[in-house]
Amino acid sequence: MLRLFCLATLVAVSLAHSSYQKYIPNGQRVISPCGQGVWHGVGHYKPKGSGSLNPFGKDFAAAGHAWTEALCRLDSDRDGRTNGEELGDPDCQWTSKQRHELPEPTGHPGICEPVGSAKCTWQKFKC
Repeated sequence: MLRLFCLATLVAVSLAHSSYQKYIPNGQRVISPCGQGVWHGVGHYKPKGSGSLNPFGKDFAAAGHAWTEALCRLDSDRDGRTNGEELGDPDCQWTSKQRHELPEPTGHPGICEPVGSAKCTWQKFKC
């Protein structure tokens, strides 16, 4: 019974993270700041989600888990590019209801890039 409960909880948590992907531009295509693959847990420091929130995750939560113009124009990870620029929506036109073709994402909005550079030492993130 305990195993079943733990499995159900794990599945629910995993699904919760992926459900947020549809509320941000290119949510399922955010590139890993570590150079390989896709970063599914965009609002977290772990690639698959869970654990502590990164700056974008905190800002996304503060925005009510919605893509707003303010969130788009913000530079959550302080790397010099707005969240919108990194997610392929530089003009902040994308909405979850009227999705349109976007360019590929160019970075990760919650992890300062390039990882390990002088401008990103404040984040203390390592791949």
